[in-house]
Amino acid sequence: MRSEAAPQLDGLERFASAGKGRGLRARRRFAVGELLLSCPAYAAVLTVSERGSHCDGCFARKEGLSKCGRCKQAFYCNVECQKEDWPMHKLECASMCTFGQSWHPSETVRLTARILAKQKTHPERTQSEKLLAVREFESHLDKLDNEKRELIQNDIAALHHFYSKHLDYPDNAALVVLFAQVNCNGFTIEDEELSHLGSAIFPDVALMNHSCCPNVIVTYKGTLAEVRAVREIEPGEEIFSSYIDLLYPTEDRNDRLRDSYFFSCDCRECTTKEKDKEKLEICKLNDPPSAETVKDMIKYARNVIEEFRRAKHYKYILCLTLTPLVELLEICELSLDKMGAVFEDSNVYMLHMMYQAMGVCLYVQDWEGALCYGQKIIRPYSKHYPSYSLNVASMWLKLGRLYMTLKNRTAGVKALKRAIAIMEVAHGKDHPYISEIKKELEDH
Repeated sequence: MRSEAAPQLDGLERFASAGKGRGLRARRRFAVGELLLSCPAYAAVLTVSERGSHCDGCFARKEGLSKCGRCKQAFYCNVECQKEDWPMHKLECASMCTFGQSWHPSETVRLTARILAKQKTHPERTQSEKLLAVREFESHLDKLDNEKRELIQNDIAALHHFYSKHLDYPDNAALVVLFAQVNCNGFTIEDEELSHLGSAIFPDVALMNHSCCPNVIVTYKGTLAEVRAVREIEPGEEIFSSYIDLLYPTEDRNDRLRDSYFFSCDCRECTTKEKDKEKLEICKLNDPPSAETVKDMIKYARNVIEEFRRAKHYKYILCLTLTPLVELLEICELSLDKMGAVFEDSNVYMLHMMYQAMGVCLYVQDWEGALCYGQKIIRPYSKHYPSYSLNVASMWLKLGRLYMTLKNRTAGVKALKRAIAIMEVAHGKDHPYISEIKKELEDH
């Protein structure tokens, strides 16, 4: 039964989901590809590396953006975008001028600063909070370990260091709660190839609970989040999105959920573990590896993936010169050689390292190398991921663009059309990304 006076949108309602807390439920049927919900960002920040190619205000990707006349580090489509973003940009503008190259608050700190400013200027409920208010966000404060609490204190120190002129700070305890809320409820905005564009808060979208068998997908049109059905949804059915990358086996997915969101998933996929055997496929040898060997290799794969992430994030991304990129590629190739003695190429740990290697090849413009990895990845991706997966769409898109660059138009057209078929469901047929891809097809 629907709870008394439950907040509603057209065809949707907030409700108490058994064992999950708050949730979102359908009040009518939704067809595959149908838009359930649009939510403007309550607050959003463009990642620093995309400044100059995307508008800091609306996140539109275009050439000829105009830079802020003061800090000369923020870029806008036009005067209207700049004026609209000024209440948020002014938090950073003077600070960027003062600190220069030493200005480096994390994206989480930047986003939290904007939330504090928004709460002061808009104490009333906003258009982004029709079903769930930011102040209602779960913080899981009681579940934070010492390491997570220390990281939050570091963020609070950075907030005070880089933002002093235009912010009124609550006390430390309230800031701890707010940072914990942002960590659990923030969204990463990505482009059509899943490149990171920025971070944002979408309160109504955050109402959805997680499932490894999601019935909706979240995509972005600038700083607007859109939620579309990826399978038919019946009246009374709960709306589930996925909080994590669904490539990995059950144990890995739940480790990630517990670490980031403090719960384990009990969906059908996690209960049956029916895809795990395929995801962890072992080489078919006359003398197959022992269970202990397989277990050790899985442990090795998890460790090398974590080491690679740390190296990429902390050491190399800060100074993307050719030498560290070559080192990254060597890590990938050595790991693939070692894991390949036990795992099939379709094993998800092999696919992970191939994907990283492909990324390095793309960065150094080794198109043939990137294509080689992409060709190995795409079919297992299509098998391991759910239908209408953004990961599969982005891989077809990358392959299509690589084929076109290498003058293989026939293969390029085929790959781009496969990407479009998925994106028309996930993004909607009128999304600018789809228009851009169709123009690429016409131009070639």
